[in-house]
Amino acid sequence: MTARSSKRIELTILSDEANDIAEAIRQKIADNNDFKDADGHPLLALKQIAQCPEDINPETVTVLLADPDLASRIIDKCSALTWCQSTWAGNAPLLNADKKNYILTGLKGIFGKLMREYVFAYLLGHARNVKAFEQNQRAAQPIWEASKRMPLNGQTLGIAGLGSIGQALIPVAHALGMSVVGLTRSGQAVEGADAVYTPDTIEAFARACDHVVNLMPDTPSTQNMLSHEFFSALKPHSVFVNAGRGSAVDDDALLQALDKGALAHAVLDVFRNEPLDSAHPFWQHPRISVTAHTAAESQPSDVADVFLENALRYINGGPLNYQFDFDKGY
Repeated sequence: MTARSSKRIELTILSDEANDIAEAIRQKIADNNDFKDADGHPLLALKQIAQCPEDINPETVTVLLADPDLASRIIDKCSALTWCQSTWAGNAPLLNADKKNYILTGLKGIFGKLMREYVFAYLLGHARNVKAFEQNQRAAQPIWEASKRMPLNGQTLGIAGLGSIGQALIPVAHALGMSVVGLTRSGQAVEGADAVYTPDTIEAFARACDHVVNLMPDTPSTQNMLSHEFFSALKPHSVFVNAGRGSAVDDDALLQALDKGALAHAVLDVFRNEPLDSAHPFWQHPRISVTAHTAAESQPSDVADVFLENALRYINGGPLNYQFDFDKGY
Protein backbone atom coordinates (compact mmCIF):
# COMPACT_ATOMS: atom_id res chain seq x y z
CA MET A 1 0.00 0.00 0.00
CA THR A 2 1.39 3.40 -0.93
CA ALA A 3 1.62 5.91 1.89
CA ARG A 4 -0.34 9.09 1.13
CA SER A 5 0.02 10.84 4.47
CA SER A 6 1.58 14.28 4.60
CA LYS A 7 3.58 13.20 7.65
CA ARG A 8 7.29 13.15 6.80
CA ILE A 9 10.37 11.86 8.56
CA GLU A 10 13.60 13.81 8.79
CA LEU A 11 15.91 11.12 10.11
CA THR A 12 19.02 11.45 12.24
CA ILE A 13 21.26 8.37 12.43
CA LEU A 14 23.74 8.14 15.30
CA SER A 15 25.61 4.85 15.36
CA ASP A 16 29.02 3.25 15.11
CA GLU A 17 27.67 1.86 11.84
CA ALA A 18 25.80 5.01 10.80
CA ASN A 19 27.09 5.11 7.23
CA ASP A 20 26.33 1.44 6.57
CA ILE A 21 22.84 1.77 8.04
CA ALA A 22 22.20 4.90 5.99
CA GLU A 23 23.30 3.15 2.80
CA ALA A 24 21.07 0.17 3.56
CA ILE A 25 18.09 2.50 4.04
CA ARG A 26 18.83 4.36 0.80
CA GLN A 27 18.94 1.12 -1.16
CA LYS A 28 15.74 -0.23 0.36
CA ILE A 29 13.64 2.91 -0.27
CA ALA A 30 15.10 3.85 -3.67
CA ASP A 31 12.29 2.27 -5.68
CA ASN A 32 9.73 1.93 -2.93
CA ASN A 33 6.64 4.04 -3.58
CA ASP A 34 5.47 3.52 0.01
CA PHE A 35 7.94 6.23 0.97
CA LYS A 36 6.61 8.81 -1.53
CA ASP A 37 3.56 11.02 -1.31
CA ALA A 38 0.87 11.36 -3.97
CA ASP A 39 3.05 13.80 -5.90
CA GLY A 40 6.11 11.55 -5.80
CA HIS A 41 7.92 13.54 -3.12
CA PRO A 42 9.95 11.55 -0.56
CA LEU A 43 8.41 10.98 2.86
CA LEU A 44 11.72 9.99 4.40
CA ALA A 45 14.87 12.10 4.28
CA LEU A 46 18.23 11.37 5.90
CA LYS A 47 19.08 14.63 7.63
CA GLN A 48 22.06 13.89 9.91
CA ILE A 49 24.36 10.87 9.80
CA ALA A 50 27.06 10.61 12.45
CA GLN A 51 29.15 8.26 14.53
CA CYS A 52 29.81 10.78 17.31
CA PRO A 53 27.16 12.59 19.39
CA GLU A 54 29.22 15.79 19.13
CA ASP A 55 28.51 15.84 15.38
CA ILE A 56 24.74 15.99 15.92
CA ASN A 57 22.67 19.13 16.38
CA PRO A 58 20.20 17.80 18.97
CA GLU A 59 17.78 20.71 18.68
CA THR A 60 16.85 19.65 15.14
CA VAL A 61 16.35 15.95 15.89
CA THR A 62 12.76 14.78 15.50
CA VAL A 63 13.24 11.10 14.58
CA LEU A 64 16.38 9.32 15.75
CA LEU A 65 17.83 5.94 14.76
CA ALA A 66 20.66 5.34 17.18
CA ASP A 67 22.91 3.19 19.34
CA PRO A 68 21.53 3.73 22.87
CA ASP A 69 24.92 4.42 24.46
CA LEU A 70 25.56 7.23 21.97
CA ALA A 71 21.99 8.54 22.00
CA SER A 72 21.99 8.77 25.81
CA ARG A 73 24.66 11.46 25.59
CA ILE A 74 22.38 13.85 23.71
CA ILE A 75 18.85 12.60 24.34
CA ASP A 76 18.06 15.15 27.05
CA LYS A 77 18.89 17.95 24.59
CA CYS A 78 16.62 16.62 21.83
CA SER A 79 13.67 18.84 22.67
CA ALA A 80 11.79 18.12 19.42
CA LEU A 81 12.25 14.32 19.51
CA THR A 82 9.10 12.29 18.93
CA TRP A 83 10.48 8.82 18.22
CA CYS A 84 13.78 7.00 18.74
CA GLN A 85 14.38 3.65 17.07
CA SER A 86 17.18 1.88 18.90
CA THR A 87 19.75 -0.32 17.16
CA TRP A 88 19.88 -2.59 20.22
CA ALA A 89 17.46 -5.11 21.71
CA GLY A 90 18.13 -3.78 25.22
CA ASN A 91 18.06 -0.07 25.96
CA ALA A 92 19.22 0.56 29.51
CA PRO A 93 21.17 3.76 28.64
CA LEU A 94 18.00 5.39 27.29
CA LEU A 95 15.59 3.89 29.80
CA ASN A 96 17.76 5.28 32.59
CA ALA A 97 17.96 8.78 31.08
CA ASP A 98 15.75 11.59 32.39
CA LYS A 99 13.93 12.25 29.12
CA LYS A 100 10.89 10.05 28.63
CA ASN A 101 8.42 12.14 26.61
CA TYR A 102 8.96 10.30 23.34
CA ILE A 103 8.39 6.85 21.84
CA LEU A 104 11.30 4.43 22.22
CA THR A 105 11.32 1.28 20.10
CA GLY A 106 13.79 -1.58 20.26
CA LEU A 107 15.43 -3.81 17.69
CA LYS A 108 13.58 -7.09 17.80
CA GLY A 109 12.58 -9.96 15.58
CA ILE A 110 16.09 -10.49 14.17
CA PHE A 111 18.15 -11.96 17.01
CA GLY A 112 16.41 -15.30 17.51
CA LYS A 113 18.17 -17.21 14.73
CA LEU A 114 21.59 -15.92 15.81
CA MET A 115 20.95 -16.72 19.47
CA ARG A 116 20.00 -20.27 18.51
CA GLU A 117 23.40 -20.78 16.90
CA TYR A 118 25.25 -19.28 19.85
CA VAL A 119 23.51 -21.11 22.66
CA PHE A 120 23.43 -24.55 21.09
CA ALA A 121 26.97 -24.31 19.73
CA TYR A 122 28.21 -24.19 23.33
CA LEU A 123 25.67 -26.62 24.77
CA LEU A 124 26.41 -29.19 22.07
CA GLY A 125 30.15 -28.67 22.41
CA HIS A 126 29.86 -29.39 26.12
CA ALA A 127 27.48 -32.32 25.67
CA ARG A 128 29.77 -34.00 23.14
CA ASN A 129 32.91 -33.06 25.10
CA VAL A 130 34.52 -31.59 21.99
CA LYS A 131 37.41 -30.08 23.96
CA ALA A 132 38.46 -33.46 25.38
CA PHE A 133 38.57 -35.11 21.97
CA GLU A 134 40.63 -32.22 20.61
CA GLN A 135 43.09 -32.58 23.49
CA ASN A 136 43.31 -36.34 22.93
CA GLN A 137 44.05 -35.81 19.25
CA ARG A 138 46.76 -33.23 19.90
CA ALA A 139 48.50 -35.10 22.72
CA ALA A 140 52.17 -36.03 22.15
CA GLN A 141 50.94 -39.59 22.01
CA PRO A 142 47.40 -39.45 20.54
CA ILE A 143 44.79 -40.96 22.84
CA TRP A 144 42.05 -43.28 21.56
CA GLU A 145 39.47 -42.87 24.30
CA ALA A 146 35.72 -42.57 24.58
CA SER A 147 35.80 -39.40 26.67
CA LYS A 148 32.79 -38.73 28.88
CA ARG A 149 29.75 -37.26 27.14
CA MET A 150 26.31 -36.21 28.36
CA PRO A 151 23.83 -35.87 25.46
CA LEU A 152 21.25 -33.09 25.59
CA ASN A 153 18.50 -35.56 24.73
CA GLY A 154 16.32 -36.05 27.79
CA GLN A 155 17.69 -33.01 29.62
CA THR A 156 15.92 -29.79 30.56
CA LEU A 157 16.86 -26.34 29.30
CA GLY A 158 15.95 -23.42 31.52
CA ILE A 159 15.43 -20.05 29.85
CA ALA A 160 15.43 -17.00 32.10
CA GLY A 161 13.58 -14.39 30.06
CA LEU A 162 11.07 -15.82 27.61
CA GLY A 163 10.63 -12.93 25.21
CA SER A 164 10.91 -13.36 21.46
CA ILE A 165 14.60 -14.33 21.63
CA GLY A 166 14.06 -16.84 24.42
CA GLN A 167 11.09 -18.39 22.66
CA ALA A 168 13.20 -18.84 19.52
CA LEU A 169 15.30 -21.39 21.44
CA ILE A 170 12.34 -23.63 22.28
CA PRO A 171 11.88 -25.45 18.94
CA VAL A 172 15.61 -26.20 18.70
CA ALA A 173 15.63 -27.58 22.24
CA HIS A 174 12.66 -29.77 21.39
CA ALA A 175 14.34 -30.97 18.19
CA LEU A 176 17.27 -32.14 20.32
CA GLY A 177 14.99 -34.01 22.69
CA MET A 178 15.11 -31.47 25.50
CA SER A 179 12.33 -30.21 27.70
CA VAL A 180 12.05 -26.48 28.40
CA VAL A 181 11.15 -24.50 31.51
CA GLY A 182 11.17 -20.74 31.84
CA LEU A 183 11.60 -17.91 34.31
CA THR A 184 9.63 -14.70 33.77
CA ARG A 185 8.34 -11.81 35.82
CA SER A 186 4.68 -12.80 35.33
CA GLY A 187 4.96 -16.58 35.33
CA GLN A 188 2.37 -16.75 32.55
CA ALA A 189 2.32 -19.90 30.43
CA VAL A 190 4.44 -19.88 27.27
CA GLU A 191 3.83 -22.30 24.42
CA GLY A 192 6.47 -25.02 24.41
CA ALA A 193 7.56 -24.52 28.03
CA ASP A 194 6.53 -27.24 30.46
CA ALA A 195 6.58 -24.80 33.36
CA VAL A 196 7.21 -21.09 33.89
CA TYR A 197 8.60 -19.92 37.22
CA THR A 198 8.72 -16.45 38.77
CA PRO A 199 11.63 -14.72 40.56
CA ASP A 200 10.31 -15.73 43.99
CA THR A 201 10.68 -19.41 42.95
CA ILE A 202 14.08 -19.02 41.30
CA GLU A 203 15.68 -21.85 43.30
CA ALA A 204 12.97 -24.27 42.15
CA PHE A 205 13.61 -23.07 38.60
CA ALA A 206 17.33 -23.78 38.95
CA ARG A 207 16.70 -27.24 40.41
CA ALA A 208 14.46 -28.10 37.45
CA CYS A 209 17.20 -27.34 34.91
CA ASP A 210 20.14 -29.21 33.49
CA HIS A 211 21.37 -26.11 31.69
CA VAL A 212 20.32 -22.44 31.91
CA VAL A 213 20.36 -19.53 29.47
CA ASN A 214 19.88 -16.02 30.83
CA LEU A 215 18.15 -13.61 28.45
CA MET A 216 16.51 -11.31 31.01
CA PRO A 217 16.42 -7.55 30.38
CA ASP A 218 18.45 -5.08 32.40
CA THR A 219 16.01 -3.70 34.99
CA PRO A 220 16.35 -2.86 38.68
CA SER A 221 14.48 -6.06 39.55
CA THR A 222 16.87 -8.32 37.60
CA GLN A 223 20.13 -6.94 38.99
CA ASN A 224 22.05 -9.65 40.87
CA MET A 225 19.04 -11.97 40.54
CA LEU A 226 21.39 -14.82 39.64
CA SER A 227 23.32 -15.13 42.87
CA HIS A 228 24.40 -17.73 45.47
CA GLU A 229 20.96 -19.31 45.89
CA PHE A 230 20.51 -19.72 42.16
CA PHE A 231 23.93 -21.13 41.33
CA SER A 232 23.94 -23.44 44.37
CA ALA A 233 20.70 -25.03 43.15
CA LEU A 234 22.15 -26.00 39.76
CA LYS A 235 23.52 -29.46 38.97
CA PRO A 236 27.23 -30.34 38.85
CA HIS A 237 26.93 -30.99 35.09
CA SER A 238 25.06 -27.73 34.37
CA VAL A 239 26.20 -25.17 31.83
CA PHE A 240 25.16 -21.57 32.47
CA VAL A 241 24.98 -19.27 29.43
CA ASN A 242 24.62 -15.52 29.97
CA ALA A 243 23.65 -13.75 26.77
CA GLY A 244 21.20 -11.34 28.42
CA ARG A 245 22.69 -8.70 30.68
CA GLY A 246 25.79 -8.76 32.84
CA SER A 247 24.01 -6.96 35.68
CA ALA A 248 21.80 -9.99 36.33
CA VAL A 249 24.79 -12.04 37.54
CA ASP A 250 26.51 -11.77 40.90
CA ASP A 251 30.08 -12.24 39.63
CA ASP A 252 31.51 -13.39 42.97
CA ALA A 253 28.68 -15.87 43.48
CA LEU A 254 29.30 -17.38 40.03
CA LEU A 255 33.03 -17.71 40.64
CA GLN A 256 32.48 -19.35 44.02
CA ALA A 257 29.91 -21.76 42.58
CA LEU A 258 32.27 -22.80 39.78
CA ASP A 259 35.14 -23.29 42.23
CA LYS A 260 32.93 -25.49 44.42
CA GLY A 261 31.68 -27.55 41.46
CA ALA A 262 28.06 -26.42 41.82
CA LEU A 263 27.98 -26.22 38.01
CA ALA A 264 30.29 -27.42 35.26
CA HIS A 265 30.86 -24.38 33.07
CA ALA A 266 29.76 -20.81 32.35
CA VAL A 267 29.60 -19.22 28.90
CA LEU A 268 29.57 -15.45 29.35
CA ASP A 269 28.83 -13.00 26.56
CA VAL A 270 27.79 -9.91 28.53
CA PHE A 271 29.28 -8.16 31.54
CA ARG A 272 28.66 -5.31 33.97
CA ASN A 273 31.43 -3.29 32.38
CA GLU A 274 32.49 -3.76 28.76
CA PRO A 275 35.01 -4.41 27.49
CA LEU A 276 35.76 -6.80 30.32
CA ASP A 277 38.79 -5.63 32.29
CA SER A 278 41.88 -7.66 31.40
CA ALA A 279 42.48 -8.30 35.10
CA HIS A 280 39.00 -9.73 35.72
CA PRO A 281 39.15 -13.33 37.01
CA PHE A 282 36.66 -14.47 34.36
CA TRP A 283 39.42 -14.35 31.73
CA GLN A 284 41.64 -16.96 33.35
CA HIS A 285 39.06 -19.24 34.95
CA PRO A 286 39.26 -22.75 33.44
CA ARG A 287 35.51 -23.24 33.61
CA ILE A 288 34.51 -19.98 31.92
CA SER A 289 34.27 -19.10 28.24
CA VAL A 290 34.25 -15.37 27.42
CA THR A 291 32.73 -14.41 24.07
CA ALA A 292 32.98 -10.59 24.06
CA HIS A 293 29.33 -9.64 23.43
CA THR A 294 29.07 -11.43 20.09
CA ALA A 295 26.15 -13.81 20.72
CA ALA A 296 23.69 -12.11 18.37
CA GLU A 297 25.03 -9.07 16.56
CA SER A 298 22.72 -7.09 14.29
CA GLN A 299 23.66 -6.23 10.71
CA PRO A 300 22.99 -2.80 9.14
CA SER A 301 20.50 -4.38 6.75
CA ASP A 302 18.55 -5.88 9.67
CA VAL A 303 18.49 -2.52 11.46
CA ALA A 304 17.23 -0.85 8.29
CA ASP A 305 14.44 -3.42 7.88
CA VAL A 306 13.12 -2.97 11.42
CA PHE A 307 13.35 0.82 11.18
CA LEU A 308 11.61 1.02 7.80
CA GLU A 309 8.72 -1.17 8.91
CA ASN A 310 8.18 1.16 11.85
CA ALA A 311 8.76 4.23 9.65
CA LEU A 312 5.78 3.28 7.48
CA ARG A 313 3.67 2.90 10.60
CA TYR A 314 4.86 6.31 11.82
CA ILE A 315 4.11 7.97 8.48
CA ASN A 316 0.62 6.47 8.40
CA GLY A 317 -0.13 7.26 12.05
CA GLY A 318 -0.14 3.62 13.16
CA PRO A 319 1.22 2.08 16.37
CA LEU A 320 4.94 1.32 16.31
CA ASN A 321 6.35 -2.16 16.88
CA TYR A 322 8.55 -3.07 19.85
CA GLN A 323 7.74 -0.07 22.05
CA PHE A 324 9.41 0.15 25.46
CA ASP A 325 7.55 0.94 28.65
CA PHE A 326 9.70 3.43 30.57
CA ASP A 327 8.06 2.47 33.87
CA LYS A 328 8.66 -1.27 33.46
CA GLY A 329 12.09 -0.86 31.93
CA TYR A 330 11.46 -3.17 28.98
